[in-house]
Amino acid sequence: MYLTQSLHKALQQCPERTATVCDGRRHSYAEWVPRVARMAGALQGLGVAPGDRVGILALGSDRYLESIYGCWWRGAVINPVNIRWSPREIAYSLDDCGTRVLLVDRNFIHMVPRLGELSEALEEVIYLDDDAPADLTGYESWIADAPELDDQIASHQQLAAILYTGGTTGAPKGVMLSHRNLYSGTLGQMAAVQRSRHPVALYSSPLFHVAGMASVVQIAVRQGTHVILPGFDPAVVLDTIEREGVEETFLVPTMLRMLLDHPDFSRHDLSALKYLRYGASPMDEALLLRAMEVLPGAEFSQSYGMTELSPVISILSGWHHTAEGRRAGKLKSAGYPLPNAEVRIVDENDNDVPPGQVGEIIARGPMVMEGYWNKPAQTAEALRNGWMHTGDGGYMDEDGFIYVVDRIKDMIVTGGENVYSAEVENALLKLPEVAQCAVIGVPDERWGERVHAVVVTAPGQQLDEQRIDAHCRDLIAGYKCPKSIEFRDALPMSGAGKILKYELRKPFWAGQQRRVS
Repeated sequence: MYLTQSLHKALQQCPERTATVCDGRRHSYAEWVPRVARMAGALQGLGVAPGDRVGILALGSDRYLESIYGCWWRGAVINPVNIRWSPREIAYSLDDCGTRVLLVDRNFIHMVPRLGELSEALEEVIYLDDDAPADLTGYESWIADAPELDDQIASHQQLAAILYTGGTTGAPKGVMLSHRNLYSGTLGQMAAVQRSRHPVALYSSPLFHVAGMASVVQIAVRQGTHVILPGFDPAVVLDTIEREGVEETFLVPTMLRMLLDHPDFSRHDLSALKYLRYGASPMDEALLLRAMEVLPGAEFSQSYGMTELSPVISILSGWHHTAEGRRAGKLKSAGYPLPNAEVRIVDENDNDVPPGQVGEIIARGPMVMEGYWNKPAQTAEALRNGWMHTGDGGYMDEDGFIYVVDRIKDMIVTGGENVYSAEVENALLKLPEVAQCAVIGVPDERWGERVHAVVVTAPGQQLDEQRIDAHCRDLIAGYKCPKSIEFRDALPMSGAGKILKYELRKPFWAGQQRRVS
C-alpha cells in the first residue's frame, strides 16, 4: 500500500488522460508523473532523505498536488501547513516535527522573514509561483534541472503525512498518517460507495486538511482529473463546474449554502455534476433538501470522521438521500461503518452501551492513525486498547447506523441535566432567519452552566430573543433552550470550515474552572 502506486498504473493505462487542471495549465499523466519524479529529485538535491519532513504553505494548486506526490515519491513526509495560522503557530508545527524545507506561494511569502526568525528547523524555502523574488528559488527552475528520481516505493507502515490538528480543542497535535492509513481510508470509501473510473473532480476546499488530501488520493487511485482552485469562491466554482464538466466535489455545509445562494446559480449548467459529498460539520436538513431539489442529477453522500481516521469511518450513501431512502429514516445519521472499520459506542469505562444510548464513538481499523508526533501520552490516551477514542458523543441504532450527537466536551451540564449543543443548534437552524449558529456552555451562578447561543442572521433578516425562545420551546425541552443569546456578523471558523467553539468560550471561562463537568 504505497500511495504513488496509482501514478504508475495511470502511466501504464491512461497516459494521455488529463491529470491536473489549474490556472490555465493542463498536464496529462504522461507529463505530470515525470514532473513528480523531478520534484522528488529536487528534494534529494536539497538533502531531503526518506522519512524527512517537507512543509507546504500555500493555496490549492497543481503544484501543491505535485509536491505531495513528489514527497511520497522521495519517501518523505508531507507537513501541509494550516493557512489560517499565525507565523508563531506555523513555526511551532515546523519545529515540532523538524520540517527543514518549506514550499510557499505568493499568498504567504510575506510570512517567510518572520518564520525565519521564529523557527529553528526551517532552512530552505522554495517559491511555488512563477514570479519568484530574487532571493528565493522558483519552483519551475528548481525542478527543471533535477533528475527524474526512481520511486522509493514506501513501505505501508512508512509515514506519509503529519497533519496538525486540535485547533478546535487546544494545542495542535501532529497526527501521523502512514501510507497504509491513507490508502485504507480510500479503499474503504470506494468499497462502501461505488464510483466511476476516470472522474473529473473539483477541489475548492483547503488541501492542508485531511479531507482534501484524502480526496486527492482517491481521485488518483481512480485515475481521474484533478481540477484545482486556490480556494472557495461560489462564482468561480459554478463557472468551473460548467466549463470543465466537473462530475464530483466535496463541500462543507457553509460552502453549499453560499453556492445555492449565489445570484447566478440558476444560470449555470451543472448537469455534469454526479456526486456531491458533504461533511466536516453538521448539515442543516432544510439546506440539504433544498440542494437535492435544485441538483436532481447529483448523488449526495455524507461522511463522518476526523484527521485521526484518514479521514472517515462511515458513509451515508446516496440511496439514503433519495425520496425512498429518506423514508428509511436514516438521513439524520452519519451513515454506516465502512467495510474495513469497526465502530463501537462505549461508556466512560469503555463498556459497550445499548443501541440508542449516547456514549463515546470509538473505532478500529487500518485507517486509524499511527499516533501523535512526539506525544506518547496523548497517543496512549487516544488509542486506548487499540481503539481510536474520537471524543464525539453519539449512538448507534439497531441497524448499526451512527448518529453523532456532539463533541463530548461540548455537552452542557445545567442544573444536573445534560444538554447536547448539536440538538439546540439543529432547533435554531430551523428558523429561516438563522444563517449560522453555535451553542456553548457558559458559567451561571445558579445552574453551574447555562445554554448560550451565538447567532448569525441571514442577509436582510431580523431576529430577536423572544422569537428564538418561542421557536425553541416549541421543538425542545425548556431546559435545553438558550438562556442567553448574542448576535454576530460571523463565527470564527477553522480552515476546514468548522466553527471554533473554543474561541467563543474563551471570554466566558477566562480565569474560571468549570463548576459542573
